[in-house]
Amino acid sequence: MKTSTETLTFIVAGTGETIELTDYDAVVAGYTGRDAAAVQHHIDELAAIGVAPPPEVPMFYPVDSSTVTAAAEVSAAGEKTSGEIEPLYIRHDGRYYFGIASDHTDRHIETRDIGESKRACPKPVAGTVIPVPDIQALSLDDCRARSWVDGRLYQDGTLDGLRTPANVVELLLERNPIGERDFVCLGGTLPVIGGDFIYGRDWRIELTFPDGTTINHTYTITKGHQS
Repeated sequence: MKTSTETLTFIVAGTGETIELTDYDAVVAGYTGRDAAAVQHHIDELAAIGVAPPPEVPMFYPVDSSTVTAAAEVSAAGEKTSGEIEPLYIRHDGRYYFGIASDHTDRHIETRDIGESKRACPKPVAGTVIPVPDIQALSLDDCRARSWVDGRLYQDGTLDGLRTPANVVELLLERNPIGERDFVCLGGTLPVIGGDFIYGRDWRIELTFPDGTTINHTYTITKGHQS
């Protein structure tokens, strides 16, 4: 895994505290659907168009931690890039936090190499996180996740189709040499409305818990330039 010395700062909701990650692993989890048959069907669909099946499920794609950013403006080299809202699992100094991120991805590169497509784009994150006293007890099943692109609703649904946070984090630590280090891990997403990617400019991601607690983030991406 590749790490960075750049600082990633989050405000911890309800505490007045901030946390700073300076040396950490950054990972994007893929194929995190809870329904194994549905995941295999998706893998088969991708294989039919030439995308190689993942060596394991779920799959953890390491990305450069310098690409994880709460900046309002980011850029990418490719023209056909798009984002997706994802839960963000964070461990810092042995404590867990929850946030949201956008797995912004180059869809052209994705047809030949999924890991490379993820590493080709920034990973925007919301600057506010929620403390998680017990990762085993964290449930996202009743959370509503939405994203918009250029003002148009792009994703909308609950996260009960994803593996639980505890399961994703457990497998991440089991399969990767992270040890006790800090990490951030994007945890999967839900389908886009209509099934077609949109390569827009202005993105908004939002997640709402059943008690009304909401985390959101907006960012603008410039195409054709690498941040």
